[in-house]
Amino acid sequence: MSAGERHELGITGGKLYINGKFTKANLYADDGLITAITSESRSCIQSHDATGKKVMPGLIDPHVHFSLRSGGHVSCDDFRSGSAAAAFGGITTFIDFLDPVSTAGELDSALLSRKAEAAESAVDYSFHATAANPAGNTEEIANGLKRLGINSLKIFTTYSESGRRTYDREIAELLKLSELHGFVLMVHAEDDDMVGIKPLHTIRDLPKARSQKAESSQALKLAGMVVEFGGGIYMVHTSSGKTVRALLKKHRGLLGNRFHIESCPHYFALDDNVYRKKDGELYAMVPPLRSRGSRKLLKRLARHVETIGTDHCPYMKDEKKKTSLLEIPMGIGTIENSFAVMHGIIGDRALDMMSRRPAEIFGLFPRKGILAVGSDADIVIYDDSANRELDAGRSACDYSVYEGFKTNICIEKVFCRGRIVVDEGSLMEGYGTCLL
Repeated sequence: MSAGERHELGITGGKLYINGKFTKANLYADDGLITAITSESRSCIQSHDATGKKVMPGLIDPHVHFSLRSGGHVSCDDFRSGSAAAAFGGITTFIDFLDPVSTAGELDSALLSRKAEAAESAVDYSFHATAANPAGNTEEIANGLKRLGINSLKIFTTYSESGRRTYDREIAELLKLSELHGFVLMVHAEDDDMVGIKPLHTIRDLPKARSQKAESSQALKLAGMVVEFGGGIYMVHTSSGKTVRALLKKHRGLLGNRFHIESCPHYFALDDNVYRKKDGELYAMVPPLRSRGSRKLLKRLARHVETIGTDHCPYMKDEKKKTSLLEIPMGIGTIENSFAVMHGIIGDRALDMMSRRPAEIFGLFPRKGILAVGSDADIVIYDDSANRELDAGRSACDYSVYEGFKTNICIEKVFCRGRIVVDEGSLMEGYGTCLL
């Protein structure tokens, strides 16, 4: 800067999270980008004092479902309310999903419709493509991804009853194509032959109907396919510590390299005992919560989990309060409290899992996920010495599974590309943009 010029934004006096540790420094930004990190005090048009507070990069949620249409239900957070809840939780970028397609010709309309829905997002966003049984069309879909600039594709190894399952032949083809074209193959991993929900099943039957073994056996099969066919896999919402342990035992060399593990806050914080509660239906999700022992094991093996995605997909209480398991919409809302919950369980290790690593895996780094000169000025000022209880939050959903949880985290100010989005409990005018 020349003499007499002023930075647009300054955040001073705080401890900045840089390269895995906190360093006291001042941060300055202009035109939506970080332009200086220094011990110097400089003149600013807008200045925020972070003395006594910590400053981290805006968090990234790589797995959300806003306005998800499934089984006659629509998740109750749209892009406006969901992105607001995200911002209050320190999340400045999220990645949602396009509607499932079976052919490349459907990709364009799927992207256009979701972009239109997301236009009022308070923070930045992008999309993963989703395939539903793409038999005979894998190469065309891969070329379509490249044409549209989408670098990730989600598939399912289950849900054959609704036509969403991708079978082994196509998985092998997609693995080869992912290596050739450089896209991330994301997999919902359950052995479809081991999944069975019957009309008389209630919420208490969910953990057995979609068992931990169904997840673990499919994860091992997929890792073996990576060894055989090349490419790599990003396994979404890994629910069980036993699954992580099984992968470590047989494929340790793949983890963090060609096999990436994502998990969710609820698998670290809750276990399947909740399904025995009077309101157990409120915790219905896929994959379901696992045993207390599996949850504790997941916590012990947390260093092998690379990213935290919320799988945010909430439904209202009245929708969830059904007797038959087949009638209960699957999904819970977790986005606003995700960092507070994860920090309470694994401490500062959660920072990279929720910022740098998803940015690296999904091609957003170094624009996102880091406090560095040249990166987007996505910045969160927070207090980690608070003492408060979590509430239902700002989601459109009428409950949260985390209500009453104790936390030491209080998000105070959130900036997305240099503009303040959350200020001391108030949502300012959002201006999220699509990153595709």
